[in-house]
Amino acid sequence: MEPKVAIVSGGSRGLGQAIVSALLGAGYRVATFSRSKTDIIRQWEQDQNLSEQFLFRTVDATDRTGLRAYIKDVHDRMGRIDVLVNNVGLAHDGVLALYSDTYLDKVIDVNLKSLIVLTRACVRIMLMARSGRIVSISSILALRGYNGLTVYSASKAAIDGFTRSLAREIGPRNITVNAIAPGYLRTEMTHGLDEAQTRQIVRRTPLGRLGEPCDVVPLVPFLCSDEARFITGQTFVVDGGLTC
Repeated sequence: MEPKVAIVSGGSRGLGQAIVSALLGAGYRVATFSRSKTDIIRQWEQDQNLSEQFLFRTVDATDRTGLRAYIKDVHDRMGRIDVLVNNVGLAHDGVLALYSDTYLDKVIDVNLKSLIVLTRACVRIMLMARSGRIVSISSILALRGYNGLTVYSASKAAIDGFTRSLAREIGPRNITVNAIAPGYLRTEMTHGLDEAQTRQIVRRTPLGRLGEPCDVVPLVPFLCSDEARFITGQTFVVDGGLTC
């Protein structure tokens, strides 16, 4: 059977890197992009065992034309698109009254608009194939607010609504749409937290620690698998119990 093809946005570091690694390990052919290469991307590109299994392109998530061209390139080269993992994200904190238009546009463009553009392009291919899996990375901040992250929270809450509506829209074509809402993970996205904030989060988390990418990643291959074929329109919280 021909390997399935998965696209992972923002797969060069953090949670995205871990998702790419897991899907490669599960036998998928994986295409990913980010604004720049990292050491792990260079390593995967130089690995002869992955020469037919891995594809990276430098793409800015805010470039709609570039995103559409990227999807076409992946489809032309790999012949199919079975899975889309919307992972790329940008967090910028600041109280709303002082929040700049520049960062307002940037957070919404990266976290929401790029996701919609990517998903629309992939859905057109999946509809013709009458099959597909879409998984988007949301956040517990879509469910529970946090000071200084109103715009980020809004962008993630929009992903949850998008997931539910799209699941109804394309479910009849055997395409599932789900989201994963991680808690606070020990990645670049939480490096801005000071020690007091980190201690407070850990204290309020029943499992008593920040999450790691490996706590979230196993859910992605499952939601992309045949075993999850009757699961759609859901947001799965992975937060160590913080929101329970």
